Amino acid sequence: MRLISTALLLIAAGSLVETANADPYRWCAEYAGGRGGSTNCYFITLRQCQETVSGIGGFCVPNNFYDGRPVTTPGERIDRGRNRAVR
Repeated sequence: MRLISTALLLIAAGSLVETANADPYRWCAEYAGGRGGSTNCYFITLRQCQETVSGIGGFCVPNNFYDGRPVTTPGERIDRGRNRAVR
């Protein structure tokens, strides 16, 4: 009886754990700085990243946590037939 109770408790606890989600943004901006700089990984396109670092210093690198899924915002839905965001 204890074994069954323990197993059910472990199953219930495991179902409460939220799985990690990979990052949907493909590019990161790494800014130069005297004390290590900073990183901003919220760019979908390389051009967005390059325009952000233009004039302020830094460079763009691929996001190691990019998962390849399209990015949607609240109020958008994905048109699965064409694989693009629709408003």
